[in-house]
Amino acid sequence: MTTGRFESLAQLGLNERQVTVYRALHKLGPASIREVAAESGINRGTTYETLKQLAAKGLASYFPKGRRRVFQAEDPERLLSLGESRQQALAQAMEDLRKDIIPALKQSRTEFSPGNVRFYEGDDGVELVLRDILDSAERTDHRSYSVISTRTLRQHLYRPFPNFTRQRVQRGIEVRVIAVGEGGDDAELAERKWLPASDNADASYIAIYPPKVAMITLVDENYPVVVIINSAAIASTQQLLFDTLWGFL
Repeated sequence: MTTGRFESLAQLGLNERQVTVYRALHKLGPASIREVAAESGINRGTTYETLKQLAAKGLASYFPKGRRRVFQAEDPERLLSLGESRQQALAQAMEDLRKDIIPALKQSRTEFSPGNVRFYEGDDGVELVLRDILDSAERTDHRSYSVISTRTLRQHLYRPFPNFTRQRVQRGIEVRVIAVGEGGDDAELAERKWLPASDNADASYIAIYPPKVAMITLVDENYPVVVIINSAAIASTQQLLFDTLWGFL
């Protein structure tokens, strides 16, 4: 197995068999296929194929000796060259991803599909959406988002993320809140307006942070269910409705 100090060779694209044969070749010096197979504990046919693979990577070479081929390991410094080549290839791949591949995939993606909807449950789901709101809003030019929140849900909302408001303020993110029902604490960078609520109003929370809309509801009294919709069109419509309602309050 490629354990200990030789584990890093796997990052150079060498599989366990190639590492075993390569080490055997270094130990033996110039050797025949039979000798390398015996030293590595790998059958002769597989050893031969592995030696050819190492030769293609520039890590081994061979020369004729009578009717046989004798293989030898190249200078271990070749491993650095192999690593540098892979590093350059990875850097180019990352550049291609940023400039070409990801933009092309996003452009060809349909605006809405089932993959644009994510469902989560419990406090972990609430914390996930709250962190997503902060991270997404922070990347926008206006650093802001909008919320419609009912009184029934507010007491459960920040249970898994009690320092949410402090982090929002630290990041300079503004929020406008339409609070359904009394309550809701005043905070920095927050503007709040109220709507009256009936006694049987459902517990819900809607956050609009284009291109996403998140909705949290309670089932079984205090168990939250979360839905995140990633759609610029839906977020734009929800924002229009919010802005219209905000203007009347």
